Order: sequence, then structure tokens, then C-alpha cells
Amino acid sequence: MFILQESCVDSSGSLVVYCPVDLPSINTAMSGEDTSCIPLLPNGFTILPDGQAEQEGDGASTSSNANGNKARSGGSLVTVAFQILVSSSPSAKLNMEVTTACNLIGSTVHQIKASLSCPT
Repeated sequence: MFILQESCVDSSGSLVVYCPVDLPSINTAMSGEDTSCIPLLPNGFTILPDGQAEQEGDGASTSSNANGNKARSGGSLVTVAFQILVSSSPSAKLNMEVTTACNLIGSTVHQIKASLSCPT
């Protein structure tokens, strides 16, 4: 299994999109065959400014500016998106699929927070 990933960072925010792809599909694409039959379910997340301007105050996250005053910067808004293939069979165990999806989302959010050194 390979992970295809694309990322973009600019002044408006950051974006990471990734997709698991199996080896036979990679070989199909690299050999120049028709790739329309390759199932892709991209996932990803964005990190955007929350729109709050820097302001004077003594909030939880502070830093000193040149004048020695406390300044607080705006925060970030993180959006996580997944595409998950679920079974269409009436006998499928939906509870197990929902639990798997919740675990995947929770794990991903935890990893994003850890990589950004956010408090838990």
C-alpha cells in the first residue's frame, strides 16, 4: 500500500490531501494503462486562520512584543475530511463501521494536534 500525498502552504492556510493506493493500481498507472478503474478515496485536512486579528490582552497564549505589552494572536481552524467506503449489504454491521470511522477520525485529530504541539 502506498500513500499519495499533496500539500500546499500559503498565506491563506495549509492543505494536506492524501490517498491510499495499492501496488497493483500503482503498476497500472505507471504502465500507461487506463486508470479510470482505480478507486481513489482522498482524505485530508486544512489549517486556516480563525479570522481573529491580533489583539491586546492577557489571554492563555501570550507573547511579548517590542513594547513589553502582551499580545495574543488569532488561532486556527482545522477541518478534517474523510471518504470512507462502507458496505451496501443489508447484513453489514453498521455499528462496527461507525466505530472504525470514529477511531480513524480521533486518531487523525490526535496526530495533527501532536505534530503541532497543541495541548490535549
